[in-house]
This record gives sequence, C-alpha cells and structure tokens, in this order.
Amino acid sequence: MTDLSATASVEVAADPATAFQIFTEEIDQWWLRNPINFFDSARVTAMRIEPGVGGRVLEVYSGDDVLELATITDWKPGARLGYRSSVDDTETRIDFEPVAGGTRVTVVQSLIRDDGKAFYFWPRVIRWLPDWTSRRAAASGTPREVDRLAIALYYEDPAAAARWLRDVFQLTSWDTLPTEGEHPSWIELHVGNAAVLLFKRTHPRPVAADHNIWVYVDDLDAHFTHSQSHGAKIRSEINHHGYRSYEAEDPEGHPWTFLQSRPTMR
Repeated sequence: MTDLSATASVEVAADPATAFQIFTEEIDQWWLRNPINFFDSARVTAMRIEPGVGGRVLEVYSGDDVLELATITDWKPGARLGYRSSVDDTETRIDFEPVAGGTRVTVVQSLIRDDGKAFYFWPRVIRWLPDWTSRRAAASGTPREVDRLAIALYYEDPAAAARWLRDVFQLTSWDTLPTEGEHPSWIELHVGNAAVLLFKRTHPRPVAADHNIWVYVDDLDAHFTHSQSHGAKIRSEINHHGYRSYEAEDPEGHPWTFLQSRPTMR
C-alpha cells in the first residue's frame, strides 16, 4: 500500500497535560472561524471534541444538528489522541511530547486506502494552536469571529508575500506564517478581525490594479516610517484630505492605502 500521509509539528508553551486539554476541550477557541475553515461555514456555531474512545469530533450547527468529522480511537490525556475520519479515508494521530519550555504537538494524518480520498488539512490547522495557547489566559472566552468582509489577494509566491506583509506593512496573523520552503494552500492574515486571504495566482496578472486595500492603523506616522525604512514602494507620502493617509505597493504591485484610525475605532 502506498504510504500517503501529512505530518506537522508545533511547540506550545504549556505542559503536555495542559496542551492536551487545550487541544481537545478548547478546540472551539483556537479553531479559526474564517470562511474556508469548515465544511458548512454558513451554519456552523461551534467545534467540539467529545472525550474518550468512541467520542466524536463535531462541527456543530444550530439546534441539535451536527456534522460528525471523526470518531476517537485513542485517548491518552497528556500523551496521545487518535481518530478515524468520517469525512474522508484517513486516520489521524496527535502526539504530545514534553520539550524545554512546553510541549511539541505532532500530528500525522494518513490515508488508509490507496483509492481513498484525503483532506490533508491538519498541517494547516495545527499552526493555529500556539497563538491561542499564548493568549488564552487573557482571552475573554469568546471565540474570535472574523468580520463580514474578507479580502482575497493572489500572489506568485503567497508565503513570501505573507512574510513581507507582516514585516513591512505590519499585518498580523492568528496563524503561524509559513517559513521558507513551505507552501500551504492558503494563508490568513488579519487587520483587526478582518481576514486577508492569500492564494497562489492561477490566472494572468492584470495589466493594472483594479482595487485598493485600505487599512486603518493606530499611528500613521510610525507606520509610514516603518514601511519606508523596510523598502516598501511609496506611491504617495502622508497627506490630509478629510483623512490622513499614505499609499504604497507590495512586491507584486498590489496597492495599499494606510489611514490614521479614529479614537473610537476598536
């Protein structure tokens, strides 16, 4: 049988027993609620893992309606979690290994039939865990919800673009961004609760940009200085015409406008 699997690891600042608890009991807190992270994002209200062998991994909808994603086959708190998928032909094993400063969480998702189907989403999903682990003590207990408007941008190299947008334009992410050589299917950045989704360009690049992304920042002058010093192409310096703003380009020519936020903005 062909050995087809996907493996990924992250390290979290928690002991193995706590990391296991976070992974299972708090999955609804760390699972990103972006539009493409569910089987039915229009109806989903929560994610849930039922404890113990025979428990289920569930996508929860209104009322008593759920989608069973998997059945638990191995349940060893602080050490290992295993399940058999109900939506494809894979088995998944998650190991919790103590390391200096916390726990290494390793997930292996394996195809169990040569002619089966596999949604290898875990190498992407596991990257969300460290962010929640680091901020859970100060979090409100309410899962993060993205705004009703999300932006999709297309790049020749989305991973490199994501790192540049983080380092130069100071966009943030609830995710762990890909390192050199990693090429995930999509990358999620955030401006407040708004999602900026980066994808691989699969169509010809337009001759001229037909869009512009507007981002409100807390300190426009500091942001401008940072962007300029890190090599952003400045289209127009800070000006004032009802709002203070400046315009710049990213390495693939997408135009961005940065504006001074109002005191009342969250």
